[in-house]
Amino acid sequence: MSYGLLKGKRGIISGALDENSIAWKVAQHAKEEGAIFTLTNAPIAMRMGEINKLAEQCDAKIIPADATSVEDIEKLFVDSMEFLGGKIDFVLHSIGMSTNIRKGKEYGDLNYDWFMKSLDVSALSLHKMLQVAEKLDALESHGSVVALSYIAAQRSFLDYTDMTQAKAMLESIARSYGFRYGKKNGVRVNTVSQSPTKTSAGTGISGFNAFFEYANQMSPLGNASADECADYVVTLFSDLTRKVTMQNLFHDGGFSCVGISEEIAAKMG
Repeated sequence: MSYGLLKGKRGIISGALDENSIAWKVAQHAKEEGAIFTLTNAPIAMRMGEINKLAEQCDAKIIPADATSVEDIEKLFVDSMEFLGGKIDFVLHSIGMSTNIRKGKEYGDLNYDWFMKSLDVSALSLHKMLQVAEKLDALESHGSVVALSYIAAQRSFLDYTDMTQAKAMLESIARSYGFRYGKKNGVRVNTVSQSPTKTSAGTGISGFNAFFEYANQMSPLGNASADECADYVVTLFSDLTRKVTMQNLFHDGGFSCVGISEEIAAKMG
């Protein structure tokens, strides 16, 4: 059911790779709620994914951009405003990459060049997006920026290695820039800490199935799906949440507040 929550709003959605991506679902739900937007991803990711199909479904323009390149991000905002016919109301930052994880490097044996790349792609890219948007005056007053995070920013999780630090930095940037942008023109900046989700990025982590099943049995409501996350993100883009900013918002079925569940206790018994 559509509520028209984003009717007349313009946006930029990053990170849609395939139908399992949270960003893909956000794009579909934003379209249903009346938004118009552009889609962006790194050129290499676009070659691997199916973003053209999503663009057709959503009547969206694809603007390739390397999230670590200020020049690319500037072009992304300028071209988006031109295509959409005005300033941007919402931005989804759904960007994360760790070569250390992909190559199976243990936390005590990280490649530091790859570590720095993880931080740049997964966290500093949010700061670059926000700084470019501010300098270009690209975001509409009371706009909304949402970045996707994970509870490993606060807790230690097996095999999440340098992405733990990247997500912690991402959340810190959201708080710092959220204060700055909120004072300047009411723009909101939040992170959503989502349940383990069966996306291409998520399932690439060693032991993901154990993560997923453990969280599902710990959470009183079970794991939140990508579709459910998209619903939540849409509310954060909408005018219903105009006083929510600088928050890390857990969308995890209650996992973050549970010490131990009956299901896990029974397995230990």
